[in-house]
Amino acid sequence: MDKLLSVIFMIGVLLLVLPGFLESNSQLKQFLKNLSIWVIVVLIILIIVYIF
Repeated sequence: MDKLLSVIFMIGVLLLVLPGFLESNSQLKQFLKNLSIWVIVVLIILIIVYIF
């Protein structure tokens, strides 16, 4: 149940951050760079959540 709440929390944060993220990344190259950074951060957080 704790893992489910963590995933719901991460989705909620993503929904709050997404509009500003899309607005600030108007160029495709900048968008892909920032998106890849976010994907890495989310994957690290998910790995930590599943380990503990």
